[in-house]
Amino acid sequence: MKRKGNKGKMGKIEESCVNALRILSADQVEKAQSGHPGMPLGSAPAVYELWAKHMRHNPKNPEWVNRDRFVLSAGHGSALLYSLLHLFGYGLTIDDLKNFRQDGSLTPGHPEYGHTMGVEATTGPLGAGMAMAVGMAIAEAHLGAIFNKPQFPIVDHYTYVLGGDGCLMEGISSEAFSLAGTLGLSKLIVLYDSNSITIEGSTNLAFTEDVCKRMEAFGFQTITIEDGTNLDQISQALIAAKAEKDKPSFIKINTEIGYGCPPKQGTPSVHGAPLGAENIKILRQTLGWADFEAFKIPAAVYQHYQDITQIKVKEEEAWAEMFQSYKKLYPEAAKQWEVYHQKGNAKSLLHDEQFWACENKPDATRNISGRCINYLKDIFPNLIGGSADLGSSNKSVMKDSGDFSAIEYKGRNLHFGVRELAMAGIGNGILLHGGLRAYVATFFVFSDYIKPMARLAAIMQLPLIYILTHDSIGVGEDGATHEPIEQLAMLRAMPNFTVFRPADAAETVAGWYCAMNSEKTPFALVLTRQNLPQYAGSGKKALAGAYIIDQTDQKKLDGILIASGSEVALAVAAKKELAKENIAVNVVSMPSMELFEQQSLEYKESVLPAHIRSRVAIEAGSDFGWGKYVGLDGAVITMHEFGASAPANILFEKYGFMVENVTETMKKVLGK
Repeated sequence: MKRKGNKGKMGKIEESCVNALRILSADQVEKAQSGHPGMPLGSAPAVYELWAKHMRHNPKNPEWVNRDRFVLSAGHGSALLYSLLHLFGYGLTIDDLKNFRQDGSLTPGHPEYGHTMGVEATTGPLGAGMAMAVGMAIAEAHLGAIFNKPQFPIVDHYTYVLGGDGCLMEGISSEAFSLAGTLGLSKLIVLYDSNSITIEGSTNLAFTEDVCKRMEAFGFQTITIEDGTNLDQISQALIAAKAEKDKPSFIKINTEIGYGCPPKQGTPSVHGAPLGAENIKILRQTLGWADFEAFKIPAAVYQHYQDITQIKVKEEEAWAEMFQSYKKLYPEAAKQWEVYHQKGNAKSLLHDEQFWACENKPDATRNISGRCINYLKDIFPNLIGGSADLGSSNKSVMKDSGDFSAIEYKGRNLHFGVRELAMAGIGNGILLHGGLRAYVATFFVFSDYIKPMARLAAIMQLPLIYILTHDSIGVGEDGATHEPIEQLAMLRAMPNFTVFRPADAAETVAGWYCAMNSEKTPFALVLTRQNLPQYAGSGKKALAGAYIIDQTDQKKLDGILIASGSEVALAVAAKKELAKENIAVNVVSMPSMELFEQQSLEYKESVLPAHIRSRVAIEAGSDFGWGKYVGLDGAVITMHEFGASAPANILFEKYGFMVENVTETMKKVLGK
């Protein structure tokens, strides 16, 4: 280990501290007989130098609001992060490290936010951490612009993200970094572990670009560390990155995968498999690790990490003292700070008559959603969001709220450009940072692009709001490429994810109420482009996910029509026609299967009585998932192919979404 002018005791202890990270990482993988030792062995010097000398964090209070954020985008290297958290005193014990990748442990195979203290984001899909880091940097910049005062930089921290060749190959990183450069997010610092190895072999097989030139084109300052084992080079690079005030920084660190284990070093075999007992022995010998007992760390190493921790504690103490003075000098700003950071403050909307007020005229649910956003923005000043270049179509723009840009970070309207995947990842990062509520928006069919990051939001229990408009074949002339079919089923199939497809204005308001009150579940509002009628029976009942929107005489009840969104109108019209033939049906509006499933058995029975087996579900999407509600005796009127290019009314008729088909289907189910 090299550090200029530091050849004495400190140099030796630092070398031991770096090697402790390597040894612990290798031991975790070896004991589990599963994991990725290569990246931790190569990146240990960089993360040690960052965490020990440059990153502001307090292991005694891992949720300190002004801490620097560190995201391990290369989540397969989790053993390195767990070793850091153990040695810096974040609460992970040696026993936790010994339980690496075991059921119920605090050290799962990839880092999991909310599960392990000190883990800032759930990472695994390569590149995802890069986008989430950009979101964190956006949140820091916005909150700083809102709250910082002269001599009082209460929001003043960096976001560091470490990734490798795989993260840079994934398209999400390019999407996110292109936007980060455009926005001039100077407190974003990317560490690139460049070891030129992937699972299949040398990166030359598929990745020969000059990454630094790409990052320069995005608007980043680029720095190269030629020797990834040289602590002084690493330190100087981090100093230079923090000195840049107009651009984000990209630090390429030349490393060797599996460093310290000559039989494996620099080869693909060290990426994702245990070293093996003999190679573990060689690793210890090469690193000069005298004690060959697994998971054994010298007392001097622990003491050095503890000494560093004491310095970190003082950094938060200094900030806390500054914040107390800030509260005295700027009491109104301090009150606003509390508003931004409190949770569960949206329930008052339930009794807000103005929020629930709706005009009795046909309108598109995307328009109603836009009105909701512009009502909510004045109640929730920490609401921030935007669209993937579709703000005017998604009706997702907050009026008179400014645009977030490199010139003005106070703006609340985010412009993501045509980057749906990165947008969803950035939205996750904003929520992970804290202090803000966020929404993102695009056409519903492009939920295919956001799905991987929506899945991570669900895993992390982040209540990111998705505004997904143009929800069906009602898009019409744009044709099959823009008409969602299977997307409702796709999102509904995801655990801990709520889909809400409203039928009118009042249901749309109910959807926004649920979205704003969701604390641990991502929420998708699936909205129409075309106008829909309003219903006297809709409104707060929709909070239950499904309810009887048009009821017949229960004593004469023959069957049930179930629909969501625009197809509710079709069900209501069909009910009237069936009544002419003395067939009595209820119409159930089901905007959200997920919310309905959360209701009591008694409530669900009141909406869908078990003895009424004649049921027809109507939805302009895939039939997947409707079987549980219509049963073996029921039927569905849904889409069984992709759409076509034609006016919406032509398409609805073409695919059977017309009153005559609904009535005939119900009669067939009834055996009439």
